[in-house]
Amino acid sequence: MKQLLDFFPILLFFILYKFYLDLPDDFIIVINNLIPMMRLTPGEASDAIYLATLVAIIATLIQVTLTAVIMKKVEKMPIITLVLLLVFGGATLALKDPLFIQWKPTVINWLFGVVFLGSQFIGAKPLVQRMMAQAIEIEDPRVWLQLNLSWVGFFLVAGIANMIVAPEIDPFGFQFSEDTWVDFKLFGLMGMTIAFVIAQAFFLAKYLPETDKETS
Repeated sequence: MKQLLDFFPILLFFILYKFYLDLPDDFIIVINNLIPMMRLTPGEASDAIYLATLVAIIATLIQVTLTAVIMKKVEKMPIITLVLLLVFGGATLALKDPLFIQWKPTVINWLFGVVFLGSQFIGAKPLVQRMMAQAIEIEDPRVWLQLNLSWVGFFLVAGIANMIVAPEIDPFGFQFSEDTWVDFKLFGLMGMTIAFVIAQAFFLAKYLPETDKETS
């Protein structure tokens, strides 16, 4: 259930962006009447990013609320994600500039990277150990440090990758389209995360006790 809730806002962002031109004109007019600042134009492809951003903000608010009700608690990362989405998404809607929402994945990945890195100097254990120690036992603290640093590296790379694909940022002149960035936001970043987690599982396997390996 939690994984579905986490995936919900990203999926809705993708769907609303891709199918904006197929939405009835009356639906767009209703949105404009409810939220005058939107100023959406039916049939205008460049407005898709703004409706998708609005829906992502609403969906994330719902996600955090449902998580609080169902799980009886909300972790810090979803709260941070919501705050950044409100800031960057709100700026995109208020200024009608997709630059801000395109920066959001980079900023959030780098922020998480800073948090993971800082946890090695603040507190008795790195953050990844605090998150995973109940599920897996590794006695060597150096392994936890390596694992934590690998997450720092992943967040750094993911943030750079988003900068490269986002057309409003693109410091290297690759000139990807906004449509490609939306695809990357859903499939690219998710694919990178899945590949990294699988690689991490292979890395952890050699440090597990033999009994745990047999169970796995």
